Amino acid sequence: MTALKRLFDWKLRGVRVVEIFGAVIACALIFSVYVTKAAADRENRQIASLEAEIADDAERVRLLRAEIARLERPDRLESLSRQAGLQPVNVEQRASVGQIETLAPANEPAPSPAAVDAAATPAATAATAAARAVTEARP
Repeated sequence: MTALKRLFDWKLRGVRVVEIFGAVIACALIFSVYVTKAAADRENRQIASLEAEIADDAERVRLLRAEIARLERPDRLESLSRQAGLQPVNVEQRASVGQIETLAPANEPAPSPAAVDAAATPAATAATAAARAVTEARP
């Protein structure tokens, strides 16, 4: 008991050491509360920013869905098909899987694998476009 009493009575320049420890611990607690509050405020701002972004995206989705609904209106599609001179599909027009090759357009030859590889490079694409322009310009 006397050792404990000596610890509490121990003074350093007129101030008890226990009071110094208490003040240091109180300062540490105040600092930790400040840091925690600042971090929570930063997280709240980030959450608010993300919520605003989500609201903007939801508005964009709503507008895009409205645009899709407008573009897919049957009366609009029907008038466009009439303008293009399209007719309704005859239900008797059916093709089996084997007939698909015969239905393919005959005027376009299938590209060779070498042509496909050559077309993958930008220079070849420009050369192919130039060759098509020359071919189309011929009568």
